[in-house]
Amino acid sequence: MSLHPTARFARRSFASLLLFAVTSGSVSSQSTASQASVSMSEWRENYAYTLGVQAYVYGFPWIYLPTLRWLWVTQPVEPKMTPYAPINHFWNAHFLADATYRNGGSPNNDTLYSIAWVDVTKEPIILSTPAMGDRYYTFEIASMDSDNFAYVGKRTTGSGPGNYAITGPDWKGKLPRGVIALETSRTPWVLIIGRTLVEDASDVPVVNKLQDQYRLTPMSLFGKPDAQLPESRDVWKPFDAKTDPLAEWKTMDRAMTENPPISRDAALMKLFANIGVGPGQDVDKMDAATKRGLVRAAKDGRKLLQDAISSGELGKRINNWNFPPPTFGRAGTAEDFLLRGALQCLGGIIANDPAEAVYANTAFDSAGQTLDGSKMYVLHFAAGQLPKVKAFWSITLYSPDFNLVDNPINRYSIGDRTPGVKRDRDGGLTVYIQANSPGKDGDANWLPSTKSGPFLMILRTYMPEKEILDQMWQIPGVTEAK
Repeated sequence: MSLHPTARFARRSFASLLLFAVTSGSVSSQSTASQASVSMSEWRENYAYTLGVQAYVYGFPWIYLPTLRWLWVTQPVEPKMTPYAPINHFWNAHFLADATYRNGGSPNNDTLYSIAWVDVTKEPIILSTPAMGDRYYTFEIASMDSDNFAYVGKRTTGSGPGNYAITGPDWKGKLPRGVIALETSRTPWVLIIGRTLVEDASDVPVVNKLQDQYRLTPMSLFGKPDAQLPESRDVWKPFDAKTDPLAEWKTMDRAMTENPPISRDAALMKLFANIGVGPGQDVDKMDAATKRGLVRAAKDGRKLLQDAISSGELGKRINNWNFPPPTFGRAGTAEDFLLRGALQCLGGIIANDPAEAVYANTAFDSAGQTLDGSKMYVLHFAAGQLPKVKAFWSITLYSPDFNLVDNPINRYSIGDRTPGVKRDRDGGLTVYIQANSPGKDGDANWLPSTKSGPFLMILRTYMPEKEILDQMWQIPGVTEAK
């Protein structure tokens, strides 16, 4: 009976190897064991690397948000545009950002922020707001996974005074009379980013008085007029990546233990546990090869997130403006973990639901060339084609380091509330984007750019209408002036 060709090859190969071992004397039990050890080390490292990149993409919010929590709760910095407040207390921005603020982050020039880290591990925290009149305001409320779970504001809860309970995943009980329950947080720790519209510089003190009335009260103290709200800054410090190559994984493990991912992702957690990642895990207990793979995975995972943002391919591109996907703000709940880790978390910490606000950005003109301050540009909205919103819209210009650009008229944005803007005769709007004045007739519609070199712009639309939400609106491209 003849052998199958594969079997003949296998038999000849095995015989050849055996003959080589006997005749050469080069294969010993010690060297074989050494080769096996190397092979075992290689596959473990590669497995940890390939799985680790996916774990990094999934778990990035559990690295970034605990880091910001520690900074914003425990580390005061100047200027005072950087959040700093105890747990369960608001930090309020008391002035609009201008070109003297150089900490990046693409600050807006429309609203004053009110930001808080909230701990609902033991009991609900009640968010109280005053009567807001016709003013636009919103409190975006997200879990430690960077996904939103609730809103308080003009769009969702109205403009009257109110008290709203933020509850943790394990709380059960009865709320005080008159307190409205919000959707439950997926994690015991919560981030709130509030925004209150400012009409102009003279309006800032009015908004400051409203901000002073924003309150966060533990349920056990709610309704007690003389109650002293405790001030605690007791949050753990993330591990230091400068001294520990596994620091980000250790931070992720601790943060996931404190704020476990939702039960729907249990299969992923079981998989990631194979490399020491997830709730209750400890990467220090892993073998050396796995650790090497994780070190590589953290480095390349961060680069992957950055590259995904830079590509502009995570959303829809319209005339070289990038619009985020419809799941933006709650990407993780839609199981789009790359969008959550990259554009939503790394790019924005947390991001508004499209129903609340849609941001579009561009760094290119309509021909695909990088915007450059040495050139002059025009952005022309035809009659009837201005952004359709129920609140407001604006376009803000930034230098490459995501700061506002110094200019002689101290104008950093232009929009539907900019005083003196002139409409075209047919009802359209032409914006002049350049470093120097376009002249007396154009100054009212001038958005100053960098003197030279690249810049970018962000269009913010608050409470956008259906055409923008459905991404059917054709925003005009930025064209170089002739």
